[in-house]
Amino acid sequence: MNRRVLPALALICAAGLAATACSDPTAGDSGADDTGQTAVNPTARLDGVKLTMWTAQNTVNAPKQVIDAFEKATGAEVDTQAIPDLYEQNVPTKLASGDRPDLMFWQPSISTLPFVQPRQNLLTLDGEPWVSELGDTEKSLGVIDGKRYAAIVTSPAMLGVYYNKDVFRQAGIAEKDFPQSYDELLALGHEVADKTDAAAFYEAGGDKWPLQWQMQVQLTDLDRQWWAGLNAGKKKWTDPVVVGAIKKYKDKLLGAGLAQKNYRTGTFTGQADALWKGEAGMVLNVTSFQSQLQAKYSTAEIDKRIGWFPVANSSATGLYSPDQTNGVVAFKTGDDKRQNAARQFLAFWLGPDYPDYIKAMKIPSVQPSVPTPGGLPETSKAQVAALPKAIGVFQAKAIVAPDTHLYLADMIFGKKSPQQVAQAIQDQFAQVAKAQGAPGF
Repeated sequence: MNRRVLPALALICAAGLAATACSDPTAGDSGADDTGQTAVNPTARLDGVKLTMWTAQNTVNAPKQVIDAFEKATGAEVDTQAIPDLYEQNVPTKLASGDRPDLMFWQPSISTLPFVQPRQNLLTLDGEPWVSELGDTEKSLGVIDGKRYAAIVTSPAMLGVYYNKDVFRQAGIAEKDFPQSYDELLALGHEVADKTDAAAFYEAGGDKWPLQWQMQVQLTDLDRQWWAGLNAGKKKWTDPVVVGAIKKYKDKLLGAGLAQKNYRTGTFTGQADALWKGEAGMVLNVTSFQSQLQAKYSTAEIDKRIGWFPVANSSATGLYSPDQTNGVVAFKTGDDKRQNAARQFLAFWLGPDYPDYIKAMKIPSVQPSVPTPGGLPETSKAQVAALPKAIGVFQAKAIVAPDTHLYLADMIFGKKSPQQVAQAIQDQFAQVAKAQGAPGF
């Protein structure tokens, strides 16, 4: 899940340090040595080959099924190594020290992929057979400057509204009443607040990171040209449309009493509990919220109590949010045998093993030709259906993903105005973009 982004200073350090990790001759920037590869046999024997794979501490078991199957099929060994939190900060630092794995989970977005210096450090994967099997949204991820650097093994998280069916029934809200815009979502919130004892929304100011979503939904009308301008230094986060989104969240949701009373200290786990108990009617969050529910309740229980619908600023459209478990990258190590084995591992993962992998993980498929496993909650099925038309959150559009949640937290505690929040976001964005060497900064 995309719960946090690197602090500005850490990103600046990462941008500088990661480049120094590429002084060996295997880390050239031409990319010519790892393109046009002949398709490998995913189950060819690899006896005696040992690979390492870095993961975050909370995702160390995510590749277990595919690793076990790959080792059995090929004779290779794959050693997973959990990198201490903060994962996104510690990985570039380890790379800067000269350490590197063969494979690694990494967020395949244009805002996060650059911080492992893909052109210098990573194998390009454009010619791999599994690329053409990906869905359209998944194909758009893992690509920087027209080159593919990440295999997409899981679908990006979906941002939308989870709702308590009992609360909606009490408020007289039917499926035909689901909102077609953010303004209609707020109006729906007033229906819940006025007709039930539940809070309209549960906001998690204590954990901070979920605060970004109410703002994100309102930025979905910005077109590609606007984001291109932002990434070139011609547009700014202080644009009135951004300030207006922040102000609407502050005044029309929080200020209008549509959040629970303790929204400043609310937590991510508290969201799930409150929605389940009917203490809140709605939660705007990503797929990790559903993972919480699935860890505690059965599919039948979830289907009976919880629903989901998509919403954007002016349409009933979901948003997709890349996270570090979506992408797997392979490093240039200078060892041809290991590099080829890493490619083979990805070909195995997204080839013969993929149906077994998604069945074991109980997750949607990234390949239209491979059916999503049965038995998933209706909320998950709704997200799968919404993904092809989903709009990317700003982490998938901006070259830097600022810590909007931290500045919004300052706002809800009275430390910043909406204008000051937007200025802080812009200052961080420009600082990191300049450190990256982005044109226009």
